Amino acid sequence: MEELLAGLRAVAEITRLRILFALSHGEMNVTELTHVLGQSQPRVSRHLKLMTEAGLIAKHKEGNWVLFRQREEGRGGALARALVDMLPAHDAILAEDLQRLEEIRRQRQALAASYFAANAAEWQKLRSLHVQEDEVEAAILSMLDGAKFSSIVDLGTGTGRMLELLAPRGAQLWGIDQSRDMLAIARANIERAGLKNAQIRQADIYALPMADASADLITIHQVLHFLDDPQRALLEARRILKPGGQILMVDFAPHELEELRTAHAHRRLGISAEQMSGFLARAGLVQREHKVLPPPWLKSGAGLTVSLWLAALPTPQLSTPRLSKAPA
Repeated sequence: MEELLAGLRAVAEITRLRILFALSHGEMNVTELTHVLGQSQPRVSRHLKLMTEAGLIAKHKEGNWVLFRQREEGRGGALARALVDMLPAHDAILAEDLQRLEEIRRQRQALAASYFAANAAEWQKLRSLHVQEDEVEAAILSMLDGAKFSSIVDLGTGTGRMLELLAPRGAQLWGIDQSRDMLAIARANIERAGLKNAQIRQADIYALPMADASADLITIHQVLHFLDDPQRALLEARRILKPGGQILMVDFAPHELEELRTAHAHRRLGISAEQMSGFLARAGLVQREHKVLPPPWLKSGAGLTVSLWLAALPTPQLSTPRLSKAPA
């Protein structure tokens, strides 16, 4: 009762209801919220502090940014959702807030488009070297075999494409990346796709901001070849994987395109099947499936082969107690 009353007291002001409404459309920082609300930053920050303490909204730090979102878990999350659902659909103030929210989204999209335009040549050059992405994505969905997951974590999410692809398969999706520029693109993409079950976080792949045994499925798409220590990344991924959970990895097979080290910061020229077997064994993961997708022009020796691995964390087996023999 006290927790519920604290939440009701914390939201009993029109600006705070407007904040809840804004955050129900996605994560925002203080500067963005001041634009939506037309109020000073100190005042907005005070409202955010009270609502965070009451458990109605959640925040996390990302570099120099602090991002806020409507809380999802607990009584505070349930109350926040219920209040947003009860807000009048045709309220004039909320309609104006929504217009400013759309303006912020357009600005994000423009920023993402500008970044991609500046790097499009390099992205397209790399993509032209290997099998088409739609074939890779079809193989991913085939390996998952129609399974549904309560929690999906995409490590090194980049543009957020894996979140878009797997959104119908997961109740909750998390995209993790260390690059602020890529996260801006990912946020713009998932907002454009209307993925309200997806969240983006800036974090180190070696120190994930996730609880032990919290993910049903982890995806690592074209990331391992960038890493100094793929083994360490897989050990950290295993930490957050639930027993019986799965991990799906996509990467290049070994190749000799040395230019990718300088042009695209690749730390290693592909991952071999033998290397992956060792990584999985040391992480306590069991390989279930391995697919190889060669490029259409493999005979010319110019393309990159794409490998896909599906592995799982075994479920602990409960030992059956032995029955002692009855005395004669």
